Amino acid sequence: MTSEDHLSFPDAPRVELDEAIAELIAQAERVQSSQGRLRGLLRAVETMVGEIELPVVLRRVVEAAVELVDAEFGALGVIGADRSSLDQFIHVGLAAGDAAAIGHLPRGHGVLGALIANPEPIRLVHLEADPRAAGFPSHHPRMDSFLGVPITVRGDVFGNIYLTNARRGSFSAEDEELLRALASTAGFVIQNARLFDEARTRAAWMTATAELSAAILSTPPDKVFDLIAGRVVDLSAGTRVTIVVPTDEVDVLRVAAARGPHELDLLGTTSIDSGSIAARAMEHGGVRVATAPHVSSRPDPTLLAGDQETGPAMAAPMRTRQRTWGALTVARAPGEREFTALELEVLGDLSSQASIALELSRARSEQHKAILSDERARIARDLHDHVIQQIFGSGLTLQSVALTLDDAHDRSRVDQVIGQLDDAIAQIRTVIFAISTRDGSSLRHRLIDVVAELSGALRRPPALRFAGPVDNTITGPLAEDVVGVTRELLSNSVRHARAHTISLDVGVTEREVSVIVTDDGTGIRSDRRSGLHNLAERAGARGGALTLDTGPDGTRVQWRVPLDGHDTEESAP
Repeated sequence: MTSEDHLSFPDAPRVELDEAIAELIAQAERVQSSQGRLRGLLRAVETMVGEIELPVVLRRVVEAAVELVDAEFGALGVIGADRSSLDQFIHVGLAAGDAAAIGHLPRGHGVLGALIANPEPIRLVHLEADPRAAGFPSHHPRMDSFLGVPITVRGDVFGNIYLTNARRGSFSAEDEELLRALASTAGFVIQNARLFDEARTRAAWMTATAELSAAILSTPPDKVFDLIAGRVVDLSAGTRVTIVVPTDEVDVLRVAAARGPHELDLLGTTSIDSGSIAARAMEHGGVRVATAPHVSSRPDPTLLAGDQETGPAMAAPMRTRQRTWGALTVARAPGEREFTALELEVLGDLSSQASIALELSRARSEQHKAILSDERARIARDLHDHVIQQIFGSGLTLQSVALTLDDAHDRSRVDQVIGQLDDAIAQIRTVIFAISTRDGSSLRHRLIDVVAELSGALRRPPALRFAGPVDNTITGPLAEDVVGVTRELLSNSVRHARAHTISLDVGVTEREVSVIVTDDGTGIRSDRRSGLHNLAERAGARGGALTLDTGPDGTRVQWRVPLDGHDTEESAP
């Protein structure tokens, strides 16, 4: 075959064929790439739907988005309750040390804020060139290309996905479509996770509320507030829980219970800020949310603060129709997420139920006290109307018998028995006073408490007798001195005298007050009289004196001061 017979195509058709083949190859590569990216989308969806814990789901969404479009950095911003800023910011690609160096994570300004204000996708080739860009803080890594897509849940915008620094140079329209598809699926996944989280949260708080109501009824009143705060802090990890109660002063609240950071420093402190979150909850009712973003000149002790900024907080009043018990507050640190509507609801329910339980506990306690008071009154009447009268009658009979006795020794023995009966009557009257009155601040009750406190180890408690208007006459600093002297003298007899019988006589005459302690012990050694020297000096400061009569058969100490003596401010030891 000659060269002229060689098969060939004209130049123009051959170029067209090459172009067609190249186009087919490119189209095939695009189809293959699209199939690969669709498979990546399916893998991303599988990754998200495999979890039900909301925090894990949110992180999986960001990680899937970064992998899907091959970005260097990614984040998911959860929009707060005010619908104008970010409540949470979950980031991927930024090392923990770099994030700490930056400081506070974005709140939703600049381009991020534009996506919140107008929930439509934003795709930028150069982020800093956009007029909406707010700039980056120091230590922030360089970010150039940007792609943001909103996530909707039940028709509401839940948050936004943010991606930066596409590894291929910039984000494409196909990247935007894939990310929108991912965000659409993420909305359903987040919705399910939120429902599960809400159901679990509600169940936990309902269980705790029921258990707390029962526990309040069996807890001493001085421990109830701490019990409530402890249960709430267990339900809200990483928070500060406080219970503030009103005081006798206007607009002054006291922290009655505290759990969480710096709880020991808070307990018992007072706040005079009537505009605090707890005060507003107590005044207006309903659960209140802290709105002040900055630390004020009079900081609220129930809030957590740092860097001139306070964290989110909520407060629920503890009140019933009868009274306002206080307010229960829960606070998070600055930068932590805001409290959800569900958390406000369950805190309000728990606070309401706890208040009802407190009221029931108080009513039960008052009923018990009323029953006890009636029983004490009955016992006091029986002692006065029957026992004392019988003893008094026996004493009169013995006096009549003594008159008929010729033997002096027998008359002395009868007179001794009559004296013992008179002493028993005096002690019974003291018992009648103790059980029929309930004024724990009176001097008689304070001395009765001192005797009970020091005589626990004795087989026979000390005899206690009062003479004269003790409560009305001995008041103020003089009462403090009498209580202190009584404690010191009884303590000496109980600890060192090894006595079988001890008696305390406190009396008031027109001119003086006396405290007499008598025992049948072994006496007071000279090396153990330093405490008596202090009592003698205290008596001398009031123009009185202390007399001591001690020996192997017993001790009698009398502390005596005039009623018109010097009124010192010394308090009891």
